Amino acid sequence: MLSTEVPTRAELVARVARLAPLLRAHAPWSEENRRPHDEVIEALADAGVFRLRAPRHLGGYETDTATLVDVATELGRADGSAAWTASVYWIPTWMAGMFPDAVQDEVFATADVRICGTLSPGGMATPAPGGVVVNGKWGFITGARHAHWQEIIAILAAPDAEPVPVLALVPMSDLTIVDDWHTSGLRGTGSVSTVAQDVFIPAERVLPLPVVLGGHTVSERSKGAAIYRSPLLPVASASSVGTTLGLAKGAQEAFLERLPSRKITYTGYAKQSEAPLTHLRVATAALKIDQAGFHAHRLAALVDTKSAEGAEWTVLERAAARADMGAVCALAKESVDIHASASGGSSIYTDVPIQRFQRDVHAVNLHALMHPDTNTELYGRVLCGLEPDTLYL
Repeated sequence: MLSTEVPTRAELVARVARLAPLLRAHAPWSEENRRPHDEVIEALADAGVFRLRAPRHLGGYETDTATLVDVATELGRADGSAAWTASVYWIPTWMAGMFPDAVQDEVFATADVRICGTLSPGGMATPAPGGVVVNGKWGFITGARHAHWQEIIAILAAPDAEPVPVLALVPMSDLTIVDDWHTSGLRGTGSVSTVAQDVFIPAERVLPLPVVLGGHTVSERSKGAAIYRSPLLPVASASSVGTTLGLAKGAQEAFLERLPSRKITYTGYAKQSEAPLTHLRVATAALKIDQAGFHAHRLAALVDTKSAEGAEWTVLERAAARADMGAVCALAKESVDIHASASGGSSIYTDVPIQRFQRDVHAVNLHALMHPDTNTELYGRVLCGLEPDTLYL
C-alpha cells in the first residue's frame, strides 16, 4: 500500500497555473489535430492532475470537488479542451474506486492512469463463463487516445431475466478507436468513438449501474473514504463545472488584453475602452462570471459536505446539484458571448483566442447532462412535487 503525500488545494492550483503558457502554445495544434498534444498530457501528469480522484492508498490524492473546481477553472482559462479532458478523466477515475480492491490494484498499477468513459449505454452484454461478452459503440469518448482504460455502459441481456444496465472497465487495447471527432467546439479534446467487438470482460470488472449511480462502492478499502459517499451525478456535476467557469474567465482575460489597442470602427471612439457601452458590457459579463462562480462553489460545497458527513442525499438535493451545473453553463456562455460580440470583426481570425473560448463554451452547453434547459426543468419538476423523470440524478 502506498503512502501518498497530498498537495494542498493552493499548491495544485499553482502547479496548473504554471502550465498556462504551455497550454496556450499548444491549443492551436490540439484544435487542428483534434486531440490533446502529447506534451500537454505529460505536463498534466507531472502536475498531478490525473491523481486528483484516484484512491489515496494507490497513489492518488482523493481531493475534494472544491479542488476540482479550482484546478479546472485555472486550466480552462488557458485551454478549454485541456481542462475538459482532465475533468472527464476525473469522473471515470472516481468510478473505478467503486470496483473491488483487486480490480483497483490492476487499474491503478499504471502510474497516472487515465480512464475515459461515458454514461450512455452504447453496447449489449451477454453472459459468458466467468464474465460477459460485450459488443457496441460509444461516442464522445474524451481523451480516448491517451487513455489506458475505458469505463463503458452496456445493457446486460441474460436469458429469463430483465435487461439491466451495467458498468464495466475495459483496457483500451481491447477497443477500436473511430476517428470521427470533427466538431466546431472542444476540438482539442479528441472525443472520438470507440467500438467493442466480442470483447470478454471478467465478472469482477462489471458492476450494476445503479450501484455506481447511488455511490455504493463495493471496495473494502474505499468504503472509509469520504469521496465515495456521494451519488455519481452530483459528483460528476461538481467535477465538470470548473472547465466552464474557466472558459468564461479566459474569454474575459482575452478581451481585456486586446482592449487597449482597439477602437470602434466607423464611430468617434478612437479607444473602445472609453465607450460607455463597453463599460456596460464588461461589467455585465463580470457579474455573470461571479454568479457562475457562486453556483460552481455552492455545488462543490454541497457534494463535499454531504460526502464528509456520509449523509443521505434527498431527491431535491440531487436535482439542485444538476441545476447548479446548468446555471454555471448558462451564465458562463452568456458572459463569453458578451465579450465575443464586443470583440469586433477581427476576432473571427483563428489566432485570436476569444473565438475558441466561444466555440468551446457553446459546445459545453450542448452536452446532454450539462444543458441548462434540461437541468433547470428537472429542478423545477422536483420543486413542484413530481418524481424526476430520469435515473441520472
